[in-house]
Amino acid sequence: MTGIAPRRVSFDRSRTPLRWIPSEPTATHVINVLHLLLPAGERWFVKVFKEGLPLVRDPGLLDDVKGFMGQEATHSVQHAHVLDHLAAEKLDTADFTRHVDFLFERLLGERPPLGAPIADREWLRLRLAVVAAIEQFTAVLGDWVLAADGLDRAGADEVMLDLLRRHGAEKVEHRAVVFDMYQHCGGPGRSRYARRIAGMAVTAPVMLDMWMWGTAYPIRHDPQLAGRIRCSLAEHDRAVRKGLLPAWKELGAAIPRYVRRSYHPSREGSLSRAVEYLRRSPAARAAA
Repeated sequence: MTGIAPRRVSFDRSRTPLRWIPSEPTATHVINVLHLLLPAGERWFVKVFKEGLPLVRDPGLLDDVKGFMGQEATHSVQHAHVLDHLAAEKLDTADFTRHVDFLFERLLGERPPLGAPIADREWLRLRLAVVAAIEQFTAVLGDWVLAADGLDRAGADEVMLDLLRRHGAEKVEHRAVVFDMYQHCGGPGRSRYARRIAGMAVTAPVMLDMWMWGTAYPIRHDPQLAGRIRCSLAEHDRAVRKGLLPAWKELGAAIPRYVRRSYHPSREGSLSRAVEYLRRSPAARAAA
């Protein structure tokens, strides 16, 4: 373990262009979906974990959980600042993020939707299973962005790239915390495993749908594009070949790994690379 804790750094986005990967609007907006989803999503992570804190009996896990909550709260704020920056550049995302807020605050809120007859403890376990599944994908994405030298070759904005890589590094750093929290609080072994699989079965298609919709939205509303291009699989595949985006198969391969009974997220990504980046990133040097 590396001592999971929030890190106080700042990012000056005043010179970050709307399309921060030059001449690559599709790749820019595919990655920008993170900023659309994560402010509400990471606030929700913290709320779910706060509900689960009384169930944690292991002191070491409790420390990790509190560190995770601090990191996620910090990420949520910093991604929200990016949304403010996009709005200042005439790309208002409020119509989209309103639906994201509804998903996390109402459908996945403290009480089951539509008064569904689910016991409070079971509803908490179900939501922890969903968070664990989401964190499987974010760990894969975090490890990818740390190694994505195609973004450097393309001249991606250094501030935005540092923000994404710092957050990606922390996703790799705390990649096992949610899984361990779920295993600790998830009840008997057989039902715990079935619920973990159900969490992934719900999460994977919803994330895919939200990501595709979230990519189409900023491309359609980007004032600099004025409707001249559309989101297409051909453009996405071209960006993948240039190393600007992860391949779908790379993300999809995370699912069969996750559903193995013996799986543990400590096998995902390179912790040493993540910790090294956190130490040497431009934001870390500036803070020092």
